[in-house]
Amino acid sequence: MTSHADRIPAYQTGTWTIDPVHSDVSFVVRHLGVTRVRGTFDHVEGTIVTHEDPLQSEVTAVIQTTSVNTRNDMRDDHVRTADFLDVETHPEMTFKSTGIREKDDVYLIDGDLTLRGVTRPVTLETEVGGFAPGQQEGSMVVGFSASTEISRSDYGVTGGAAGAAVSDKIKITLDIEAGRS
Repeated sequence: MTSHADRIPAYQTGTWTIDPVHSDVSFVVRHLGVTRVRGTFDHVEGTIVTHEDPLQSEVTAVIQTTSVNTRNDMRDDHVRTADFLDVETHPEMTFKSTGIREKDDVYLIDGDLTLRGVTRPVTLETEVGGFAPGQQEGSMVVGFSASTEISRSDYGVTGGAAGAAVSDKIKITLDIEAGRS
């Protein structure tokens, strides 16, 4: 019987720091039910701790809500207000894993997402990109892709008057590269 670690090529244990330059946190929301508006959060930091048994590993991440970027300054300014993210009161969104499990060869990272002071459980469907030598001599990196869908109303994100034009469901996608600390 093979272990979970044996099924991940070049798997390594350790503490890994998210590299914000080579990581992407993006989201997609429907506008008026007919088109998708995309955006990113440009500042993310966090730690991944991989254990001998990958299912015992841990993830923590902090995303600066002030870094929201939809490529439209007027929209970004509105998304930062109390109608949406309320960045003055809640400058960060956080994720802390509570468990990892495997289902049909996909890793599911369960955790708590805190947005606007509201914490709710979410599950990130995760693909391990792999472990590889980094650009610096002797360094190592790891990559992951993950996604989830949340309901903005679960977090008190009403959107104010503009809320009627924006879907309640928001798809979040993460492409993370981390270096061993």
